[in-house]
Amino acid sequence: MARTVFYSFHYERDVHRVQLVRNVNALEGQPLLNSQHWEEVRRQGQKSIESWIDKEMAYKRAVIVLIGSQTATRDWVLYEIERAWALKKPLLGVRIHGLSSMGAVDAPGANPFQAVSGISGVPIFDPTETGWNGRIDSKATFNKMSRNLESWSSQGKVRLW
Repeated sequence: MARTVFYSFHYERDVHRVQLVRNVNALEGQPLLNSQHWEEVRRQGQKSIESWIDKEMAYKRAVIVLIGSQTATRDWVLYEIERAWALKKPLLGVRIHGLSSMGAVDAPGANPFQAVSGISGVPIFDPTETGWNGRIDSKATFNKMSRNLESWSSQGKVRLW
């Protein structure tokens, strides 16, 4: 199983949901930058961001894209997917729109792997649970993700050539 992972996600929109994922403690991920540190890295330009990503991803055993409603449109997420594929890191997605962020769930997002040329067959796991009323049950979603995240992490797709 992939015990150390790199989490790829849309920072501004999903950081609270990602914190819930990290709180599961099933996997060790890269440290989350607080908004001030992220701005510091970002102000230094594209090469600085690429360097931070490359350094953080280097010794991770897998890359998990945490898919929220806008993840597939984020340039840095697409860069991270391309980089993981080039490094032959196991790659997978986990939908997080059903986790509560400040008391609200979100709409599901597009498949970010379809936005990157040459990548196919990457599994996406969706822990989203609904209640009797058809609405997303964020607590049940969190519990399902907690039970399965570790096993999902070992099922990533690897580029073979």
